[in-house]
Amino acid sequence: MKYRRLGKAGIKVSEISIGGWLTYGGSVDQKITSNIMAAAIDLGVNFVDLSDIYSRGEAEKVCGEALKNYQRSDLVISSKLFWPMSDNINDRGLSRKHIYESIEKSLKRIGTDYLDIYFCHRFDHDTEVEETVRAMDDLVRQGKILYWGTSVWDAGQIENAASTAESYHCYRPQVEQPRYNLFDRHIESSIMPTCSRHGIGLVVWSPLAQGLLTGKYNDGIPEGSRGQRTDWLKEDLIDDHLDRVRQLADLAADLNITIGQLALAWVLRREEVSSAITGATRPKHIEANVRAVEVELSEETLARIEEIMNEKND
Repeated sequence: MKYRRLGKAGIKVSEISIGGWLTYGGSVDQKITSNIMAAAIDLGVNFVDLSDIYSRGEAEKVCGEALKNYQRSDLVISSKLFWPMSDNINDRGLSRKHIYESIEKSLKRIGTDYLDIYFCHRFDHDTEVEETVRAMDDLVRQGKILYWGTSVWDAGQIENAASTAESYHCYRPQVEQPRYNLFDRHIESSIMPTCSRHGIGLVVWSPLAQGLLTGKYNDGIPEGSRGQRTDWLKEDLIDDHLDRVRQLADLAADLNITIGQLALAWVLRREEVSSAITGATRPKHIEANVRAVEVELSEETLARIEEIMNEKND
């Protein structure tokens, strides 16, 4: 495993991390979750990314149970808040009330005294950024979180949070968690430069486009797969995308790697990226993903990828 700093912070996270979205506490039971976590940690993965909304708190519970026998200081555990967790009008968003109450619930579910990273899972248009920044700063000073960050915020919103924190001498956001993969490069134009300017790291989700970039859908939608169970891939499971994936698979085969390893290595080619958050429903999945950290893509290979994707950034 290789490790990178979280932006300008001293903490280091594994280049490949594991996330609990749409899996743990839902389609993946406790025993398999524990086996996956054990395999990941054995392979050097130290970053586990969760959220209160993942399986309505169950992901935090099952992952906390899976991690309880490991040295807490060896792990980087994150969670998030924003989405409604009940019908209570205040059980949502990024208000001071919701932040203070949500952190206590997440800590209890995971079974830990603190989170390494706490993410604002979306931007809250109903709460002033100053209120959110001050509340997160208070949690850092109380020792309940070590760093805080944003997830799926645009460049202007990130800039506002960073400048507001600076104005009030508060701890600033240290990390942004956006979607980033070969089919979604929107962060390259403004979010990446903004985060770099403020020393904010990027831990990206969906680096394999919800499994599309593993090639598993090249010959149809497998029974029980995410493409069958959810609508997340509805817009991506089209002939044009599948044709590109097949070409990428051929390129990967020429390099003696999997298409998934090619896609992860492509994400990790950017120094702005601290970690690629991957999903796994079997230990073998994380084993394959971790091998991507050893893959170095040549300029020729990167040019061929650009040709296949036919995507130039503004």
